[in-house]
Amino acid sequence: MKILNYSKRRKENKMTNDDNSSKQYRRERKGTKNHSSSGIAGAAYFMAFIGAAVYYIQQATTFWIGVLGFLKALVWPAFLIYNLLEFLKI
Repeated sequence: MKILNYSKRRKENKMTNDDNSSKQYRRERKGTKNHSSSGIAGAAYFMAFIGAAVYYIQQATTFWIGVLGFLKALVWPAFLIYNLLEFLKI
């Protein structure tokens, strides 16, 4: 009987320790964030977006052409890659 009680208590202690260690890990990790390293690329894309938006809006003759220019400014990299691949005949 003692052996069964000992093994049962050992399992209970192990489960409690696992729970406590995971809680401690979560407490240690709380407040930390994963910052990716794409800041420069994001900044370059943003500056290119602003430049493209200014260009397309300046060329617009009506309001709706300006709206279309803004939308083109959002997706200009797709146009660039498409024309590049077409030029390279890939």
